Amino acid sequence: MSTKLKAMEPTDAVQMYLEAKQSEAAEATVREHRYRLKHFKRWCANNGVENINELDGRMLYEFRLWRRDDGDLSTLSLRNQLSCLRTFIKWCENVDAVPKDLHEKIDLPNVSREESTRDEVISKERAESIRTHLYKFKYASREHTLFELLWHTGIRIGTARALDLRDFDRERERLGIVHRPETGTPLKNGERGERFIALNERVCEILYDWIETNRPNVDDGNGRKPLFASTQGRAHKTTLRRTVYRVSQPCFYADCPHDRDPTECDAKGYDGGNRCPSGIDPHTIRRSAITHFLSSDVPQQVIEDRMNVSAKVLDEHYDKRSAEQKVEQRRGYLESI
Repeated sequence: MSTKLKAMEPTDAVQMYLEAKQSEAAEATVREHRYRLKHFKRWCANNGVENINELDGRMLYEFRLWRRDDGDLSTLSLRNQLSCLRTFIKWCENVDAVPKDLHEKIDLPNVSREESTRDEVISKERAESIRTHLYKFKYASREHTLFELLWHTGIRIGTARALDLRDFDRERERLGIVHRPETGTPLKNGERGERFIALNERVCEILYDWIETNRPNVDDGNGRKPLFASTQGRAHKTTLRRTVYRVSQPCFYADCPHDRDPTECDAKGYDGGNRCPSGIDPHTIRRSAITHFLSSDVPQQVIEDRMNVSAKVLDEHYDKRSAEQKVEQRRGYLESI
């Protein structure tokens, strides 16, 4: 005999789910689920779904198609959103709001490792979750300092590795980016990549505290004092990449979205971060930072100079705003004309 379903409006169901989630999940996880499920509520409102008892496999597939097109989502972004919806629907089953096993009808698209890194960007909300966790639990550590700097400046990981203590000007709140191939730290674009980068007060304070309290007092064997140092000298690029992979894993700052046991997962820790389906590499941080700056209406020329990227490359490889985002931003400039 089938269980009698209890009527529930989509908005009420989402609210109850989030309240239940708060007692068992990290704050960052709840924020991400709230953000992703707002699109489900919007779809329900647009399609006259007033009682989630009505949901079936076909309707959920229609939502999938709508969300993909509405948000101009990549396969990876769509997978992440559907994974959240799947978890929500499974919870709804437990409170007799939808038919049993309905969540199993939500198929998650397959994403290759190449696809997951080529076009992926992390949302501002996810970046803020990582930053908040690092600020609270790993303040002024190498992990915290590196992530803050990459997100704030959009520099390449090789550029971060090339920085020396002398390149940080606390008084003027800026970094000097210098091409030094003779001592092992060339810039990708050579001398054309040399520039000054303005920093905000928060990042300056974190950099200063890292230098004063946690940075190993070493040089790199070439008479230079690296900003990102290990006990052995200048941190290797692989070390910095592993750091980014680790701090971007959801299990580091929230909960695992892949139903894995963190103590047994082969992607745990610094050595396994690149095997995590949700881990991100430094170039994804760069791409995400550039997209965030563009979405915040920072002039493109400013971004090109700050991130050392040409207009052509920026448009083809870094600007991951959706078509909807772009048209709404343009509208803001044209409304008064």
